[in-house]
Amino acid sequence: MDYWENLLKLVRENKIIIDREKGSRHPRFRDVIYPLNYGFLSGTTTIDGSGIDIFVGSNNSNTIQGILCTVDNLKKDAEIKILYNCNEEEIIIALEFLNKGYMRSIFIKSPL
Repeated sequence: MDYWENLLKLVRENKIIIDREKGSRHPRFRDVIYPLNYGFLSGTTTIDGSGIDIFVGSNNSNTIQGILCTVDNLKKDAEIKILYNCNEEEIIIALEFLNKGYMRSIFIKSPL
């Protein structure tokens, strides 16, 4: 099983928890508004102890379009954010959202 199949397996086998709905404000940075549904995969962990981050788009493809690899100079960390059920416009929106302030991000497209 390759990287993308393993990542998709994590998405399918762990509940997606949307804790920041599209249009909601960031809990600490009140001027930041989420352009897509955003949350994490329950039952997973990252280096900071939280679940793997995920943006959930509006299509029903039930697959991963790619990942955003981020570097955050405020938190001084790097991580991935899964793009799931996103159309092309939503991928661009997520990428632009994560390329502001202290954070920079690149998109890696999934072959799935």
